[in-house]
Amino acid sequence: MGLHRVVALVQPPQAEFELASVAEVFGLDRPHLPSRYEFTVCTERPGIVPTKTGCALSVTTGLDALTGADTVVIPAWSQKDMPASPLVLKEIRAAHARGARLVAICTGAFLLAEAGLLEGRRATTHWRYAAELAARYPGVEVDADALYVDLGDIATSAGTAAGIDLCLHLVRSDHGAALASKIARHMVMPPHREGGQRQYAVEPVEEASESLAALLEWAAEHLHLPLTVDDLAERGRVSPRTLARRFDDQLGTSPGQWLLSQRISAAQALLEDTDLPVEGIAARVGLSSALNLRRRFRDRLGTTPAAYRRAFGRSTVDGDGVGSDRVGSETVGRDMVGKGMGGKGRGGEDMVGRGMAG
Repeated sequence: MGLHRVVALVQPPQAEFELASVAEVFGLDRPHLPSRYEFTVCTERPGIVPTKTGCALSVTTGLDALTGADTVVIPAWSQKDMPASPLVLKEIRAAHARGARLVAICTGAFLLAEAGLLEGRRATTHWRYAAELAARYPGVEVDADALYVDLGDIATSAGTAAGIDLCLHLVRSDHGAALASKIARHMVMPPHREGGQRQYAVEPVEEASESLAALLEWAAEHLHLPLTVDDLAERGRVSPRTLARRFDDQLGTSPGQWLLSQRISAAQALLEDTDLPVEGIAARVGLSSALNLRRRFRDRLGTTPAAYRRAFGRSTVDGDGVGSDRVGSETVGRDMVGKGMGGKGRGGEDMVGRGMAG
């Protein structure tokens, strides 16, 4: 199998972080990890491309690179208030018609909308520009809270760091959770994030003294205990009702859903990285029994722990192959409510990422 060709389309002034995020996931060769992607940067007029911070990029490849792309990424589009080049729009539409996957990070969604490719479809962008996107393109169903939306043929993300979330999600969809987790570890970041972008918008909803950070850290370190929502409330010295409000305000989810997502996520990591029996994993993550773990796995991921380990365990990643079996069918909701990890690929349901915490 040949390498999956990822082409990033840049435009002056280019936002460096968004481009660097894409390159970090798809463009770096990492020791001990199989190469799965070939990465190229292109622009309409090859040469020196200014950036938003005064640096410059030397881009030697033109729009002809899009012809052979399997995935085209627009890592933000700084000139969203100006009409896009007719040639760029033509090539973007042609790439989509040919079957290339289109990925827009942050304001990159404006280019796809201008090309008419988001009409009647769901998309997201940075929370600061969500209302503008909806107003300018009323035919687009703008989800202002999602970290990313994956429709299979088109994927969009919220601002900046959410682009990394989306790129890791695409790796997970293409080649399995194990490879995505390995790349995330190299980047020193979690493979999934909790909640939607609402938690990052405008001003903090509560004072620092009411932050959940310390409680979340404590709970994550004590997953082996049979923690309940009441236990979390007692630890946080608040009522269960106040705790629920803070979780909704700060994370966009409930305490119970967050706790279950953490348990499932921890179980996934143990299935990927250890040979512990399912019963032992259930005990370590506070799910009491192998039967309970299997039921939760089935409800959340649409698969069993054994099948997940076969697809994404250490032997799958450390050998020539990377787990590519698809797990589950649809992700909807803030923290993987209902279904799973694999997404629809190119023909099933769409995926909305509000922190795929499992």
